[in-house]
Amino acid sequence: MAKRRRLEVPTEDSLKDIEEGFARETKSAFGALPPIAQVAADAAAQATPESAEAREEAARDKADAEALRKAVADGLLVQEIPLVEIHADELSRDRMAIDSEEMEELRNSIIAHGLRMPIEVYPLPKPGPNAKYGLISGWRRLAAFRQLLAETDDPKYKVIRAIKRTPGNAADAYVAMVEENEIRANLSQYERGRIAVMAVQAAAFSNVEDAVAQLFHAGSKAKRSKIRGFAELHEELGDLLVFPTALNERQGLKLIGALRSGFAREMRAALATGQGVDPQSEWELLEPFTITQDERAPARKLVKAARPRVERADEVHLANGIVMRREHDGKSHLIRLEGKVVDVLMVEEVMAAVKHLLEPS
Repeated sequence: MAKRRRLEVPTEDSLKDIEEGFARETKSAFGALPPIAQVAADAAAQATPESAEAREEAARDKADAEALRKAVADGLLVQEIPLVEIHADELSRDRMAIDSEEMEELRNSIIAHGLRMPIEVYPLPKPGPNAKYGLISGWRRLAAFRQLLAETDDPKYKVIRAIKRTPGNAADAYVAMVEENEIRANLSQYERGRIAVMAVQAAAFSNVEDAVAQLFHAGSKAKRSKIRGFAELHEELGDLLVFPTALNERQGLKLIGALRSGFAREMRAALATGQGVDPQSEWELLEPFTITQDERAPARKLVKAARPRVERADEVHLANGIVMRREHDGKSHLIRLEGKVVDVLMVEEVMAAVKHLLEPS
């Protein structure tokens, strides 16, 4: 078993020897202080203490820098962006036409006073060689700047003031565009319905119902119902209508009613004739399909008054070229009308006259 060593308390002389040895080891050319202590002492001697005012200013600068970074992140800072970096048609636009007089007024205002209201853009998920941003709102303002640049070649029109937004997805971008135009632009009901359909086609929403609910969430239930109807109108006839924005709300609602009554094919056939060369003639092509039974009442009376004499025959030829044929399929009796002048309206009038004859007085 190892023998334990007894610990002894150092004497005063031995402690003094230890201190002197430590001092000899750490002494340097700079004096009695160790090197790290000497460096700290020199730095402290050379430093100039800041005043209270300087420290306050530095604190304000730091706070301003943080506020600036937050403003940029939140889309609150107006910046100048080159026109070539903006892709105007990344989103389908809700406005279909631009009034030439309004555009001229906007151009003159920009020339005289500059751009008063910045446009809104967002970073493109996949930027191109030039375009870095998609346009949310300000299509007319951007178009005016591009026109002025093309006409004047003035460098001041090469950039435009803009606010950078960061929408979470395509649906958010469409909502932002529609909300801005709902406030600033007098969009027609047709344009509202159209943008709902196009947003669905761009896969921003799953269906028209969802698109209308989100794009026009601030509107009343009645307003959203009308917009859904105009979306239906665009889906059915939008590829053939030449002057859809000329339709007023009453006309549009009557066309929607006609579509829901089953006249979509006949209405498309009428538009396909190409006879709608202006808003009035286009409406005249469609108006006959919107006439209600009550409005056709006078015509029913005329048909009744002019009803030909009943003949006992399976086939009757009328003077106007119409051929009526009587058929029986074993279950029901059928009357077939043939002839160039036979159309939907005439068939409806015939049905109204038959109804009048069959109903008890």
